[in-house]
Amino acid sequence: MTDPFLNRELTRFSEERELLQNFPVKDLAVIIREVGFSCTRCGNCCMTAQNGHVFLLDQDTRRAMEICPEAIIPAPFFEICDRKGNFYVSGYALRTTMEGLCVHLIDGKCRIYNERFSICRVYPYMLHREPDEKGILTFRQISGLNEHGEYNTQISDNESITLAQETKVYEMDWLSQMIGFYRALIDLFAKSGERHVRKIYDQKMREFAKGETVNVFVFYEGEFIRHTVCLQDYGGII
Repeated sequence: MTDPFLNRELTRFSEERELLQNFPVKDLAVIIREVGFSCTRCGNCCMTAQNGHVFLLDQDTRRAMEICPEAIIPAPFFEICDRKGNFYVSGYALRTTMEGLCVHLIDGKCRIYNERFSICRVYPYMLHREPDEKGILTFRQISGLNEHGEYNTQISDNESITLAQETKVYEMDWLSQMIGFYRALIDLFAKSGERHVRKIYDQKMREFAKGETVNVFVFYEGEFIRHTVCLQDYGGII
């Protein structure tokens, strides 16, 4: 018997991917031209106060390991916890300093700007659904509007189409990674007899918040990689 919670999450992400697949690139391109965002390399988007953590797709994790393997950690806010108290999370994230700055931000500048990761390349553009003020799920296309960079810059039709395509590809890849995570976890739990237990999840998160170490299995390239982490590892993020 499969875990009903995992099945619901798998269905939810699968439906989101189908909706995203049908979203017209040209519609996002129009919004990109209207906003006219221009990066000034202010570094605000590299701070957790602005954007939380930087989630890495598998292809980004591979490059991150080549650049500086110590700069990655299991992504925070673990999705699943089994009956033994083991957490499971859908990928890795970038570490930050205790001040909440990306570890690659040096003197206000990104030291790997030409090799920056997928989310960093498409930001502030986005294409996923979030609840509006009435609680209705609608697509959002821009993050942090008027909080950094410059606006009303002229963007050509070709450039806006390229940006829109890259943004949609990123969002599709993210959803595919989430779908892969839940499919793999359903298979793993079906074999082991495990399941997600919210009560144990909450209990272990309280212990984690007090500084105790926890086991986290990170989904990476189709497998679950075991790590042991504590709250101190997430200084600046949590």
